Amino acid sequence: MEQTFQALGGIFVKAIPTVICLLFLHFYFKAMLFRPLNKVLKQRDELTAGARKAAENSLAAAERKTAEYEAKLRDARAQVYQEQEKIRAGWMEDQAAQLSQARERAEAAVKQARFEIASEAAAARQSLLETSATLGEQIATAVLSGRTR
Repeated sequence: MEQTFQALGGIFVKAIPTVICLLFLHFYFKAMLFRPLNKVLKQRDELTAGARKAAENSLAAAERKTAEYEAKLRDARAQVYQEQEKIRAGWMEDQAAQLSQARERAEAAVKQARFEIASEAAAARQSLLETSATLGEQIATAVLSGRTR
């Protein structure tokens, strides 16, 4: 068993330079490769986070401006609708006034026509009365003169 320990001791003694070499490579890579690589990765993460933050800020600003634009657009539409309503109300008032004037003119024309018709009817009655008396006399004369024959 002692031979085994001596063999193992020899292997360990021969392995010491390899272990030293591995430890040296470990610290060398850690210092020369991984530390700068970690530094670069950290900077990249910071830049990415900064860019992401800037993008979020830009998006928030764009959303605010969009909301403001939509609010102004709603206000402008409401104002246009109010103006259109005022114009429509004015048109309705004008139309009502014109309709009232047209009714008054029509009523005046109807009154004038009724007066003219009544005048013409009275004149026609008078003419019929005069004509009927004359016509009655002519018929009576004709009938009486026809009987005597």
